[in-house]
Amino acid sequence: MSEGVDHAARAREALGFSRWWLVLAAAAMMAVVGPYQYVWSSLREPVATNLGIDSAALSTVFTLYVVIQAGSQFPVGWWRDRHGPRALGILAAVLAGGGYLALSVAETVWGIYLAYSLGAFGVGIVYTVAVNTALKWFPDRRGLTAGVGTMAFAGGSAALVPYVRANAGPGSPVTAYVDVLQHVGVLIFAVVFVGALVLRDPPAAWRSGDEGSDVNHTGRQFSWREMLRTRQFWLMYAMFVAVASAELMLIEKVVSYAGTLGLAATIATAAATLLPVASAVGRLTVGGISDRVGRTATMTGTFALAGIGLFAVVGFGRSGIGAAFVGAVVFSVFFSSPQYTLFPSAVADFYGEKHSSANYALLYSAKIWGGVFGGTVTGAAVVTLGWNQTFLLGGGLALFAAAGALVLDPPTVSRADDA
Repeated sequence: MSEGVDHAARAREALGFSRWWLVLAAAAMMAVVGPYQYVWSSLREPVATNLGIDSAALSTVFTLYVVIQAGSQFPVGWWRDRHGPRALGILAAVLAGGGYLALSVAETVWGIYLAYSLGAFGVGIVYTVAVNTALKWFPDRRGLTAGVGTMAFAGGSAALVPYVRANAGPGSPVTAYVDVLQHVGVLIFAVVFVGALVLRDPPAAWRSGDEGSDVNHTGRQFSWREMLRTRQFWLMYAMFVAVASAELMLIEKVVSYAGTLGLAATIATAAATLLPVASAVGRLTVGGISDRVGRTATMTGTFALAGIGLFAVVGFGRSGIGAAFVGAVVFSVFFSSPQYTLFPSAVADFYGEKHSSANYALLYSAKIWGGVFGGTVTGAAVVTLGWNQTFLLGGGLALFAAAGALVLDPPTVSRADDA
């Protein structure tokens, strides 16, 4: 923490109002775009049924979403660090809201791919804008405020999963999901548009005099090129790929896995509903803890517990214990989802917040490989290895990420540099 520096007062002087309003606006934007990631597993079956195809043919939709959502963030972050968040936010409103509207009228597999890809680009913009609002305005509470935004990304979906499954789930008319998508698309556009008008970045000199006083901060503002030359970045990249692979596999396949295990439809619904709740609470809770006990120690413990949770998902699922299966899903996601709070906070701690949008966007691109594994690769692995072995592999990847955190430390620098 910075000592003797009142960041809240400085921010109020620069803004004319409390900096927490920015966090609330960013969180609202994140909440409405979260369904792209967390509700797809409930939408895939009705969409496939309407198109008259097997749902397996749509597995690549989730992979495309992850690749585009994560891959878009570096150019978006680079632009945002230089020009601010407003214009990007308005573009995101059009893309993310329009993506769901386009999905509602798509009549081919390629139409589904295109609609979801456009929406994914909008989600990527919102994610970069929202997370880095916290990093830039809250150097004293990075873990907590990044947790608020990423919590909203998961938590906003929790209210929509029961709505989607009630109105477009088993027993509903084949085209019932169309109205669901259109209603959500309009909501996304409205909330993201208004949020974009609220957000702004701090003036260049608002933290002058206190750089380097934050816990774990190296005292240097790294550009993305300088960051790439540190071993810490590449270690975090490998950790991110591993834990994201494990979590995205669970998110994308939990409903289908429950079905193959012969568990009741109510168990699948409970798992799909509680999954984003656990994700949201975990991000906020663990993010706040990391401000006090440190990022790397928190990573070690949480990622290890996430892997153990995935092993428990398999164990309880094979035993047919539905309630315990749901509990294990909740446990695993509670401890894997904080990656989206811990990694951006660590990037700002290690490399400074001046270039945080571009820097974290480069690290976040690791989610692309996590999406490839969680969607397409695990789809193939299920065929060759089986469901249980595939989920156990995911647990092993989470444990690998925990081991990496044991040797992660801030980069050593010999001089201050504000490049």
